[in-house]
Amino acid sequence: MVVTTGFDVGMGHRLVTAWNESVPGDPITEERFRRLVLLDPNFDPEGLRIAHDGDEIVGAVYAVRRTVAMTADDLEPEQGWIPFLFTTPAHRRRGIGGRLLDEALDWLRGHGRRQADFSSYTPNYIQPGIDRERHPEAAGLLESRGFRTLYRASAMDMNLVGHTIPEKVRDRIAALTADGYTFGTPDADELVPLIRLAHEEFNPDWARAIREAAVAGIPLNRIVVARAPGGRVIGWGMCAGYESVIDRFGPFGVLADRRGLGLGEVLLHLCLERMRALGAHNAWFLWTGRESPAGHLYLKTGFTITRTFDVMRAPLHPRKDQS
Repeated sequence: MVVTTGFDVGMGHRLVTAWNESVPGDPITEERFRRLVLLDPNFDPEGLRIAHDGDEIVGAVYAVRRTVAMTADDLEPEQGWIPFLFTTPAHRRRGIGGRLLDEALDWLRGHGRRQADFSSYTPNYIQPGIDRERHPEAAGLLESRGFRTLYRASAMDMNLVGHTIPEKVRDRIAALTADGYTFGTPDADELVPLIRLAHEEFNPDWARAIREAAVAGIPLNRIVVARAPGGRVIGWGMCAGYESVIDRFGPFGVLADRRGLGLGEVLLHLCLERMRALGAHNAWFLWTGRESPAGHLYLKTGFTITRTFDVMRAPLHPRKDQS
């Protein structure tokens, strides 16, 4: 008989084994699972619902809500997330996945959440959303519980072998340099305005990624900054910002009032050149809008869309005992 529980000591290895059997195209290591899930400051063992058939773990779903704010004191009190769910192949079509998901959503309701997203939780999301092409049954299960697509995130990759900065971009660098702009590796003090720029002009998760990467000791040559005449940091591109993966590009941004000058394209190519010099053969990232300005720039540069994820949301109506 299949029973469900929260996470407890001794389940980690079996849980990762079940994950990799269930989602072989997106495997995970015990170390990465521990870092992204078990050691997340918002982790609650009861939110990680696990299905057992005897001693075998046959499915799991993870629900999380903020107890530690991402920025200031904002605990997003109405928001919850489902970062992942799975059942092992031999135990599908038996209602286990639906049972787990219902328990996870009920757990979020019990903590006063009014909506749940799959699966755009920051800082430690596994994937941006559901890949319908790879996981149509999981997408159908989510829809059966009221989840609807908010938007689609495109993951992109680019082969860097043979990459060189196009001549027109080199000409743009020369023109901007003549106007007083400079480009290069930031010094340690410039991390302060860079992190502030990312936080105030983009989003707190990007600021967190830069800060945590620096604290973890990534060399500053993983970052390329653009400086306005006078020296103010107005944009950056970087690699290894997430989990120190050298071929993972981003985050990347240019101050809004400096757009239209070609700075984004310059920073992108300078960062790709730096990645190639560091030994990366590819550049990839998980999340952009295909029709966004950044999406168009990536496609123009030579990135190709490798996966598409649906970021989904479901309303969570209060339980009767909460009304």
